[in-house]
Amino acid sequence: MKRHPDAVALTRKLLSFDTINPPGAEQQCADYLGSLLQAAGFHVEYAAFAPARTSLVARIGRESDKPPLGFTGHMDTVPLGAAQWKRDAFGGSLEGGTLYGRGASDMKSGVAAFVVAALELAERLRQAPGVTLVLTADEECGCGGAAFLAQKTKLLGSVGALLVGEPTANYPLVGHKGALWLEARTTGVTAHGSMPERGDNAIYKAAHAIETLRQFDFDVEPHALMGRPTLNVGMLHGGLNINSVPDAATIGIDIRTIPGQDHAGLRGRLQKALGEGVEIVPLVDVAAVYSDPAQPWMQQTFAAAARQIGERPKPRSATYFTDAAVLNAVYRDVPICVLGPGEPQLAHQTDEYCLVDRVEQSVAIYTELIRAWNE
Repeated sequence: MKRHPDAVALTRKLLSFDTINPPGAEQQCADYLGSLLQAAGFHVEYAAFAPARTSLVARIGRESDKPPLGFTGHMDTVPLGAAQWKRDAFGGSLEGGTLYGRGASDMKSGVAAFVVAALELAERLRQAPGVTLVLTADEECGCGGAAFLAQKTKLLGSVGALLVGEPTANYPLVGHKGALWLEARTTGVTAHGSMPERGDNAIYKAAHAIETLRQFDFDVEPHALMGRPTLNVGMLHGGLNINSVPDAATIGIDIRTIPGQDHAGLRGRLQKALGEGVEIVPLVDVAAVYSDPAQPWMQQTFAAAARQIGERPKPRSATYFTDAAVLNAVYRDVPICVLGPGEPQLAHQTDEYCLVDRVEQSVAIYTELIRAWNE
């Protein structure tokens, strides 16, 4: 007798947990998922990096020369935004084949799908290599939960391949660019706005730095799939009032890198270009992820997806970054595929939703891959 909800019912339950980040507060969601998995025989361990900021790792299977198949997904969501929602963002409203709620696509439906696939097969996985599920907190603000787990390599264990349930409309993606988010800070000396010669204007220094950033040359060949790295100045803050010379300014820099780029070396080149008068402070630093689509397990994943989406996938990459960028350092470059039921264009949108058909397709894909891995 089935003792757990189906994937749609589980998605609706997960949507009822307010895990908007900040503050996150993923603990109740983690506890609920952990209790389901424990009841099915999974070994569950929790990892809280702050009060109510809880990730979990659940595993089932016997020790074997073959490591388990890995799945990962995050429990936190982004804020609702300023626009009014037409439906309760935490109500899990199911209308026809559409399920509404914050996190429906990004990515509680993906979490529900792979958790249910693992629960369905729990009995047969006990005496097989099995699966490991990594459910993280704080992905949306820079993969903080995954970074905390990465310090606990024994808890994460090993996997032979990793599926990331982020929203792809079940189209398998072979990787994503890395992210290097920086603050560039300039300082000066304040003075009265009527006597600017007595001060040292930090905003002028920032303006010069921004022009340097605009012209920055990465000096790398484009990646065959992901193209060129990019740099965007997304924020500029400076000054306290209009009639004073500003003594501080901050520039927010969003760099997206391609496979093979060394972030430490890139920061060094940026620092040299900006000069000693600009302080660079890292905010997010996650590497690019790329798996050869010709790799046998990746081909198997493409084939499983094709049977559900009705077309043979071609190699594509995600526009966003994922926790895989952090977990990959622990799992040592195993094949990684990003594949989940959510609609990628609905991530972070008002009145976010997912499609029931997609959720059911994901369960079928994940189930096929778990079975094949554990034959």
